[in-house]
Amino acid sequence: MAERSFASEVEDLKLGAGEIFSGEGILAITKALLQAGVSYVGGYQGSPISHLMDVLADAKDVMDELGVHFESSASEAAAAAMLSASVMYPARGAVTWKSTAGTNVASDALSNLSSGGVTGGALVIIGEDYGEGSSIMQERSHAFAMKSQMWLLTPRPNLTAIVEAVEKGFELSEASNTPVMLQVGIRSCHVHGQFIAKDNKRPAFTLKEALESPRRDVNRIVLPPASFLHEKEKLERRWPAAVDFVRANGLNEFFGPSAGEIGIIVQGGLYNNLMRALQQLGLADVYGESRVPIYVLNVSYPLIDEEVLDFARDKSALIMVEEGAPEYIEQALHTLMRRRDIQTKLSGKDVLPLGGEYTTPVLVRGLAAFFEANAPKLLGNRPPVPDPTPVLADPRVKALSEVVPPRPAGFCTGCPERPIFAAMKLVEKELGEHHVSADIGCHLFSILPPFNIGGTTMGYGLGPASASAFNVEAGKRSISVMGDGGFWHNGLATSVGNAVFNKQDGVILVVDNYYSSATGGQDILSSRALNPRRKTNNSIVDAVKGIGATWVRQIDRTYDVKAMRDTLREALTTKEKGPKIIVASSECMLNKQRRIKPLFAKAVKDGKRMVKERFGVDEDVCTGDHACIRLSGCPSLSVKHTDDPLKDDPVAAIDNSCVGCGNCGEVSEAAVLCPSFYRADVIHNPTGLDRFLAKVRARVIGWLQARRAAGRVVFAD
Repeated sequence: MAERSFASEVEDLKLGAGEIFSGEGILAITKALLQAGVSYVGGYQGSPISHLMDVLADAKDVMDELGVHFESSASEAAAAAMLSASVMYPARGAVTWKSTAGTNVASDALSNLSSGGVTGGALVIIGEDYGEGSSIMQERSHAFAMKSQMWLLTPRPNLTAIVEAVEKGFELSEASNTPVMLQVGIRSCHVHGQFIAKDNKRPAFTLKEALESPRRDVNRIVLPPASFLHEKEKLERRWPAAVDFVRANGLNEFFGPSAGEIGIIVQGGLYNNLMRALQQLGLADVYGESRVPIYVLNVSYPLIDEEVLDFARDKSALIMVEEGAPEYIEQALHTLMRRRDIQTKLSGKDVLPLGGEYTTPVLVRGLAAFFEANAPKLLGNRPPVPDPTPVLADPRVKALSEVVPPRPAGFCTGCPERPIFAAMKLVEKELGEHHVSADIGCHLFSILPPFNIGGTTMGYGLGPASASAFNVEAGKRSISVMGDGGFWHNGLATSVGNAVFNKQDGVILVVDNYYSSATGGQDILSSRALNPRRKTNNSIVDAVKGIGATWVRQIDRTYDVKAMRDTLREALTTKEKGPKIIVASSECMLNKQRRIKPLFAKAVKDGKRMVKERFGVDEDVCTGDHACIRLSGCPSLSVKHTDDPLKDDPVAAIDNSCVGCGNCGEVSEAAVLCPSFYRADVIHNPTGLDRFLAKVRARVIGWLQARRAAGRVVFAD
């Protein structure tokens, strides 16, 4: 169950030649794949291309009609290995994943793929993003493209440009026998627009044909001496072929006047932000007409030397706008121009930030500095630049920030992972702090307040592996955490298998929330749902026992904080050797709410009696201790002031976003705190019996309240 369904949108994938296709960038990419006659598609979900995998899954019927094979790969390495089908056969294949983390996982297969080269077109669609909103290390796919000699496309965030990049990417791959990387970011994946559709094509060469007529070319297998010849072929034949194709097909674009004193070279993916920045500087209009010559690198690698030189020759200064660090393209331009003795001044990260996301305000500041130094007269009609942070500069906001502390990113309301770490904090109070190795996934939020648990994170499914160095005799054991997505991605063999093989004595906690939740809620091997297209309901417990683990405990309701605490304590104190594995299972609350809310609403609308659990805090009982908040951090838990003159501190409160998971009350009970939490059942479409019982309860409660009020001591004024 993905976080978003594209069941209706994928109908537009059937549009034919001349019809107008409207939608998001990810839908345009899928349509382009079908128009290009792709034979097979695979990949692994992850931002910013998670929804591309969701679109492909929802478009399975459309692809089946065309004879296109699609599968959701177990990892990025599995996806990259799929492209081997294009090595010997003229079959077009495409895979996708989140980069650069995913590219690192897939590097073994990609290196071999790029060494031997391909016969059919091979396209790797990678999602890359930078800045504070990115959830990965700030690295660049550009480095991998250069290292392995794979061509890198960075199309403008424009549906027509994106579609052309996909179609031409296959042709470029075939013309140069080289796999091609197509880099898209948030701007490209979710930009909305239109393009003129073409007819979808059935694959010119099918996988069925490949199986029935196998081919073999020993020169494409990465073994010596062929592997040495591959290197010569890359430099002497494939690279020149790629350069000729890019230049002949005009994949890079020129905008603005044909000549000018200065010019801008920009990666295609940054084009929209660049135009907005030029507009704010008075150097472009709202229609995209620029007063400054612009050379757009829809192909970031390889550079087309003659195009660059022709653009640079008549200009006194250029600025290279490339996102991320280091400045690979800027360095290449310096080398190229100095070798050809072109003395055009080149700027880039001397006026733009060395790293981070190049948003419009960032580009405005950098470009303004460049123009002021090299062509100040161009800024003569510069309009007032709006303050990019007017809200944050407001005195009222500044005053509010002094009394309201910032809330760190954390688990969703009702998240079943929150009680796991609450239990871990309770055990920590008893047994002291332990070294905790974290992993990639939602559980990584435990590193932040209020839990402050976890010391390292080394990769998806590598939490237990990153604790392997601590397999020594000591008074405490290490704890490692891994999600179910990471477990099936890489963790079963690399982490659990490694721990069993080396008789590691640490504790391994596998957080099982039924989905690959951090990437959007896609099904995985251990999902409890019945997926008609996948084999689900495979037990994590059976898997770890199958590779030799003996101390294994399953907790099938993580909200039972007491059970979680006791099991963790047992794992940390047992005399049994070898890895202690705890599988803590409860359904991801986001996916659960997506599943049950429509069903609940329909049942209520149909007049059925439905009960919804709600939790609250009795402010007369609450002491204002706030321990429940310190051990939870749930967004629905807050505080409010009370009129009780005997209470100095505000009491705990639960707002309407509560989903009734019960964790706050469970934490309170397990910690032996207070009985201030209560549960209330909200009944929709109550029966006659429900109404009668409600009246009885109201009368009994009213009588008790009146009796209590009558016995209260009142002091006269």
